[in-house]
Amino acid sequence: MKIWQNEAVFTAEHPITEEVFTESALFFDIETTGFSPINTHVYLIGCAARRGQLICITQFFAEKPQEEKAILTAFFKLANQYERLISYNGLGFDIPYLQKRTEHYGFHGKMDFAHLDIFRQMSRFKLILRLPNLKQKSLETFLGIEREDKYSGGDLVNVYLDYTRQPDDEKASLLQLHNYEDLLGMPKLLPILSYPRLFEGDFDVLSCEKNLYNSYEDAQELEMIMTIGLNNPLPKRFSFGRQDIYLTAHGRQAKLKISIYQGELKYFYPNYRDYYFLPEEDRAIHKSVAFYVDKNFRTKAKAATCYSKKTGCFLPQYEEVVTPYFKLEYHDKVSFFEMTDDFTDSLELQKKYALHLLEYLKKQA
Repeated sequence: MKIWQNEAVFTAEHPITEEVFTESALFFDIETTGFSPINTHVYLIGCAARRGQLICITQFFAEKPQEEKAILTAFFKLANQYERLISYNGLGFDIPYLQKRTEHYGFHGKMDFAHLDIFRQMSRFKLILRLPNLKQKSLETFLGIEREDKYSGGDLVNVYLDYTRQPDDEKASLLQLHNYEDLLGMPKLLPILSYPRLFEGDFDVLSCEKNLYNSYEDAQELEMIMTIGLNNPLPKRFSFGRQDIYLTAHGRQAKLKISIYQGELKYFYPNYRDYYFLPEEDRAIHKSVAFYVDKNFRTKAKAATCYSKKTGCFLPQYEEVVTPYFKLEYHDKVSFFEMTDDFTDSLELQKKYALHLLEYLKKQA
């Protein structure tokens, strides 16, 4: 077994990096001869720890398959000194793989660490950030992180197999460099977690304003612009939208643009059996009042006809967030609430609505 140890200068230039990559956290990454832990094995386990402004990288390399148990033992001995593991797809691949390989040797390494998986955090943001895929290198490219290594883990399997038959320094360097740059790259990826944090509510609403604009058809339309202050800055600008909602964000600020519906909507009463519908007036009234209306001008209300109408300015919602809510028709999935002073004066209600819209956009991605 070979052990490679290196140090590099590291500066936490983002508040999330400073928060997450403490001296009690350990990055790790494994290299294997295949995806199945039943008939392949791990040949390299790399770890990265922080010591002040240094990143200390330790790599355990099995020069031959028979040394796999040794590198597994060395890794768990090191990992047990830390409170949290950080990985890229560790929960999906690395940890299950390591568990199977330790079982193969009849011992169980401690795996109940607190764990931050960057891949899992970013799994729903591929379309939102317009990423080609969710490989670590793609996220590095998005953030402008450069590396020397041009190989994938799959490309290097044959290099390792050749090394086991005929060891030489050039092959070893290729294997080491790929894992080493994965480890150096992962801490640099941490600022990308500011995107999921935005969608989790790591912000404050700064303002809500109506804005009149001309549409593509040169018609005057009304929208609400909600300005949001972010607690953690976004490293790169992005924009994303669906239907009547559009989000743009960069640095410490984001804006949500929401189309305002102007006109008449219906409020549907929940207990329609207590109402009559007046066809000529196109509205429902309670039985206690309908008693005075001629029977020829009233019918028993149904769920779809049990409504009153209101004219005003309304904002869309995709779940029942703000009440009372209104619809165009009873079976519509989108509802609306009136843009009243109660809403525009309440930062708490505005943040609740903003979180709802962000969750809706994430589901559409």
